[in-house]
Amino acid sequence: MQSASQKVGYVVQRTDILPPISAPWEDASWSPAETLAVSRFHPRSSSHRPRTEARLLHDGDAIAIIFRVEDRYILARHTTYQSPTHQDSCVEFFVQPKPTSGYFNFEFNAIGTLLLWYIDRPRRPDGSFEHYVEVPLELARGIIVHASLTEPIRDEVASPIVWTLSFRVPKTLFESFADPLHDLSGETWRANFYKCADLSSHPHWGAWAEIGDRLDFHQPESFGEIVFA
Repeated sequence: MQSASQKVGYVVQRTDILPPISAPWEDASWSPAETLAVSRFHPRSSSHRPRTEARLLHDGDAIAIIFRVEDRYILARHTTYQSPTHQDSCVEFFVQPKPTSGYFNFEFNAIGTLLLWYIDRPRRPDGSFEHYVEVPLELARGIIVHASLTEPIRDEVASPIVWTLSFRVPKTLFESFADPLHDLSGETWRANFYKCADLSSHPHWGAWAEIGDRLDFHQPESFGEIVFA
Protein backbone atom coordinates (compact mmCIF):
# COMPACT_ATOMS: atom_id res chain seq x y z
CA MET A 1 0.00 0.00 0.00
CA GLN A 2 1.19 3.51 -0.72
CA SER A 3 2.89 5.47 2.04
CA ALA A 4 1.84 8.96 3.11
CA SER A 5 4.56 10.42 0.87
CA GLN A 6 3.02 8.67 -2.13
CA LYS A 7 -0.51 9.96 -1.58
CA VAL A 8 -2.08 11.48 -4.65
CA GLY A 9 -3.65 14.92 -4.64
CA TYR A 10 -6.01 16.99 -6.76
CA VAL A 11 -6.90 20.69 -6.75
CA VAL A 12 -10.60 21.43 -7.27
CA GLN A 13 -10.60 24.76 -9.07
CA ARG A 14 -13.21 27.39 -8.20
CA THR A 15 -15.51 28.88 -10.81
CA ASP A 16 -18.24 31.49 -10.53
CA ILE A 17 -20.62 29.39 -12.61
CA LEU A 18 -20.55 25.60 -12.61
CA PRO A 19 -20.83 23.81 -15.96
CA PRO A 20 -24.38 23.06 -17.11
CA ILE A 21 -25.21 19.55 -16.01
CA SER A 22 -25.45 18.37 -19.63
CA ALA A 23 -22.22 20.08 -20.74
CA PRO A 24 -20.03 17.48 -22.50
CA TRP A 25 -16.49 16.65 -21.43
CA GLU A 26 -15.06 18.84 -24.22
CA ASP A 27 -17.15 21.89 -23.31
CA ALA A 28 -15.26 25.08 -22.47
CA SER A 29 -17.04 25.28 -19.11
CA TRP A 30 -14.94 22.32 -17.94
CA SER A 31 -11.64 23.81 -19.16
CA PRO A 32 -10.59 25.23 -15.74
CA ALA A 33 -10.62 21.71 -14.28
CA GLU A 34 -7.59 19.48 -14.09
CA THR A 35 -8.01 15.89 -15.27
CA LEU A 36 -7.33 12.93 -12.98
CA ALA A 37 -6.87 9.35 -14.12
CA VAL A 38 -8.51 6.30 -12.57
CA SER A 39 -5.65 4.12 -13.75
CA ARG A 40 -4.54 1.86 -10.89
CA PHE A 41 -6.26 -1.45 -11.60
CA HIS A 42 -6.35 -4.27 -9.09
CA PRO A 43 -4.46 -7.40 -10.26
CA ARG A 44 -7.67 -9.44 -10.21
CA SER A 45 -9.08 -7.23 -12.97
CA SER A 46 -9.66 -8.76 -16.38
CA SER A 47 -7.75 -7.64 -19.46
CA HIS A 48 -10.36 -4.91 -19.99
CA ARG A 49 -9.07 -1.90 -18.07
CA PRO A 50 -10.99 1.03 -19.50
CA ARG A 51 -9.46 4.47 -19.71
CA THR A 52 -11.33 6.44 -17.06
CA GLU A 53 -10.87 10.12 -16.24
CA ALA A 54 -12.60 12.68 -14.04
CA ARG A 55 -12.76 16.43 -13.56
CA LEU A 56 -14.04 18.47 -10.63
CA LEU A 57 -15.02 22.11 -10.11
CA HIS A 58 -16.70 24.00 -7.27
CA ASP A 59 -18.38 27.35 -6.71
CA GLY A 60 -18.13 27.45 -2.92
CA ASP A 61 -21.57 25.92 -2.42
CA ALA A 62 -21.54 22.78 -4.59
CA ILE A 63 -19.18 20.34 -6.31
CA ALA A 64 -19.52 19.46 -10.01
CA ILE A 65 -17.93 16.20 -11.20
CA ILE A 66 -17.73 14.59 -14.62
CA PHE A 67 -16.38 11.13 -15.50
CA ARG A 68 -15.37 10.04 -19.00
CA VAL A 69 -14.98 6.32 -19.74
CA GLU A 70 -13.70 4.54 -22.86
CA ASP A 71 -15.51 1.30 -22.18
CA ARG A 72 -16.57 -2.09 -23.52
CA TYR A 73 -18.64 -5.03 -22.17
CA ILE A 74 -21.16 -2.56 -20.79
CA LEU A 75 -24.05 -3.41 -18.48
CA ALA A 76 -26.59 -1.04 -16.89
CA ARG A 77 -29.34 -3.19 -15.46
CA HIS A 78 -30.13 -1.34 -12.24
CA THR A 79 -32.61 1.53 -12.45
CA THR A 80 -33.69 2.30 -8.86
CA TYR A 81 -32.01 4.37 -6.15
CA GLN A 82 -29.81 2.35 -3.75
CA SER A 83 -29.65 -0.70 -6.03
CA PRO A 84 -26.22 -2.43 -6.34
CA THR A 85 -24.85 -0.32 -9.18
CA HIS A 86 -21.30 -1.67 -8.73
CA GLN A 87 -22.50 -4.83 -10.45
CA ASP A 88 -23.01 -2.79 -13.63
CA SER A 89 -20.54 -0.60 -15.54
CA CYS A 90 -19.99 1.90 -12.77
CA VAL A 91 -18.00 4.96 -11.67
CA GLU A 92 -17.65 5.87 -8.03
CA PHE A 93 -16.64 8.84 -5.87
CA PHE A 94 -15.85 8.17 -2.20
CA VAL A 95 -15.29 11.31 -0.13
CA GLN A 96 -14.58 12.15 3.51
CA PRO A 97 -15.19 15.86 4.23
CA LYS A 98 -13.65 15.88 7.72
CA PRO A 99 -10.96 13.61 9.20
CA THR A 100 -13.20 13.04 12.22
CA SER A 101 -16.27 12.17 10.16
CA GLY A 102 -17.37 9.21 8.09
CA TYR A 103 -17.32 9.10 4.31
CA PHE A 104 -19.86 9.02 1.47
CA ASN A 105 -19.81 6.52 -1.39
CA PHE A 106 -21.43 7.86 -4.56
CA GLU A 107 -21.77 4.86 -6.93
CA PHE A 108 -23.31 5.56 -10.37
CA ASN A 109 -23.88 3.07 -13.14
CA ALA A 110 -23.55 4.18 -16.76
CA ILE A 111 -27.16 5.39 -16.99
CA GLY A 112 -26.96 7.45 -13.80
CA THR A 113 -28.56 5.14 -11.22
CA LEU A 114 -27.12 5.99 -7.80
CA LEU A 115 -26.26 4.11 -4.62
CA LEU A 116 -25.31 6.48 -1.78
CA TRP A 117 -24.42 5.63 1.81
CA TYR A 118 -22.78 7.47 4.67
CA ILE A 119 -20.35 5.09 6.38
CA ASP A 120 -19.13 6.18 9.80
CA ARG A 121 -17.69 2.90 11.05
CA PRO A 122 -15.58 0.81 8.69
CA ARG A 123 -15.64 -2.86 7.89
CA ARG A 124 -15.52 -5.70 10.37
CA PRO A 125 -13.18 -8.64 9.70
CA ASP A 126 -16.07 -10.51 8.06
CA GLY A 127 -16.46 -7.75 5.47
CA SER A 128 -19.68 -6.23 6.83
CA PHE A 129 -19.93 -2.60 7.97
CA GLU A 130 -20.09 -1.86 11.68
CA HIS A 131 -22.42 1.07 10.97
CA TYR A 132 -23.68 2.97 7.93
CA VAL A 133 -26.71 4.97 6.88
CA GLU A 134 -28.43 4.85 3.51
CA VAL A 135 -28.75 8.50 2.51
CA PRO A 136 -32.52 9.18 2.33
CA LEU A 137 -34.03 9.77 -1.08
CA GLU A 138 -35.25 13.23 -0.07
CA LEU A 139 -31.62 14.29 0.43
CA ALA A 140 -30.39 12.53 -2.70
CA ARG A 141 -32.94 14.45 -4.75
CA GLY A 142 -30.68 17.49 -4.29
CA ILE A 143 -28.05 15.80 -6.48
CA ILE A 144 -28.36 16.66 -10.17
CA VAL A 145 -27.24 13.86 -12.51
CA HIS A 146 -26.72 13.59 -16.26
CA ALA A 147 -25.67 10.42 -18.11
CA SER A 148 -24.82 10.23 -21.79
CA LEU A 149 -26.37 6.75 -21.87
CA THR A 150 -30.04 6.86 -21.03
CA GLU A 151 -31.59 3.41 -21.54
CA PRO A 152 -30.99 0.28 -19.44
CA ILE A 153 -28.49 -2.17 -20.96
CA ARG A 154 -29.60 -5.62 -19.87
CA ASP A 155 -27.68 -7.55 -22.53
CA GLU A 156 -24.00 -6.76 -22.41
CA VAL A 157 -22.66 -4.51 -25.19
CA ALA A 158 -19.16 -5.66 -26.13
CA SER A 159 -18.41 -2.98 -28.71
CA PRO A 160 -16.43 0.14 -27.71
CA ILE A 161 -18.49 3.00 -26.27
CA VAL A 162 -17.35 6.28 -24.75
CA TRP A 163 -19.75 7.36 -22.03
CA THR A 164 -19.84 10.21 -19.56
CA LEU A 165 -21.53 10.73 -16.22
CA SER A 166 -21.77 14.14 -14.57
CA PHE A 167 -23.33 15.16 -11.27
CA ARG A 168 -23.56 18.11 -8.92
CA VAL A 169 -23.67 17.77 -5.13
CA PRO A 170 -24.69 20.68 -2.86
CA LYS A 171 -22.67 21.09 0.31
CA THR A 172 -25.92 20.86 2.28
CA LEU A 173 -25.98 17.12 1.60
CA PHE A 174 -22.64 16.68 3.36
CA GLU A 175 -23.75 18.96 6.19
CA SER A 176 -26.65 16.61 6.89
CA PHE A 177 -24.14 14.11 8.29
CA ALA A 178 -20.90 16.01 8.98
CA ASP A 179 -20.02 19.34 10.58
CA PRO A 180 -21.38 22.56 9.00
CA LEU A 181 -19.40 23.87 6.04
CA HIS A 182 -19.18 27.53 5.19
CA ASP A 183 -17.45 28.16 1.87
CA LEU A 184 -15.73 25.18 0.26
CA SER A 185 -12.72 27.31 -0.70
CA GLY A 186 -9.71 26.37 1.38
CA GLU A 187 -11.12 23.01 2.46
CA THR A 188 -9.02 19.85 2.18
CA TRP A 189 -11.00 16.63 1.95
CA ARG A 190 -9.96 13.02 1.43
CA ALA A 191 -11.34 11.02 -1.47
CA ASN A 192 -10.93 8.28 -4.04
CA PHE A 193 -12.36 7.67 -7.51
CA TYR A 194 -13.14 4.25 -8.94
CA LYS A 195 -14.25 2.33 -12.02
CA CYS A 196 -15.72 -1.15 -11.77
CA ALA A 197 -18.09 -3.65 -13.37
CA ASP A 198 -18.40 -6.59 -11.02
CA LEU A 199 -20.82 -8.72 -13.02
CA SER A 200 -19.70 -7.99 -16.55
CA SER A 201 -17.96 -10.65 -18.61
CA HIS A 202 -14.74 -8.64 -18.11
CA PRO A 203 -14.82 -7.47 -14.47
CA HIS A 204 -12.34 -4.81 -13.40
CA TRP A 205 -11.57 -2.58 -10.43
CA GLY A 206 -9.70 0.66 -11.05
CA ALA A 207 -8.78 3.41 -8.58
CA TRP A 208 -7.23 6.88 -8.53
CA ALA A 209 -5.46 6.37 -5.19
CA GLU A 210 -3.85 2.96 -4.78
CA ILE A 211 -5.86 0.48 -2.68
CA GLY A 212 -3.14 -2.18 -2.35
CA ASP A 213 -3.65 -5.93 -2.55
CA ARG A 214 -7.02 -6.02 -0.81
CA LEU A 215 -9.86 -5.89 -3.33
CA ASP A 216 -11.99 -3.45 -1.36
CA PHE A 217 -12.83 0.14 -2.28
CA HIS A 218 -13.83 0.88 1.32
CA GLN A 219 -10.37 1.84 2.54
CA PRO A 220 -10.60 5.46 3.76
CA GLU A 221 -7.05 5.20 5.06
CA SER A 222 -5.92 4.97 1.41
CA PHE A 223 -7.82 8.00 0.14
CA GLY A 224 -5.92 10.82 -1.57
CA GLU A 225 -6.47 14.53 -0.92
CA ILE A 226 -8.67 16.96 -2.81
CA VAL A 227 -8.01 20.62 -2.08
CA PHE A 228 -10.63 23.27 -2.88
CA ALA A 229 -8.95 26.32 -4.42
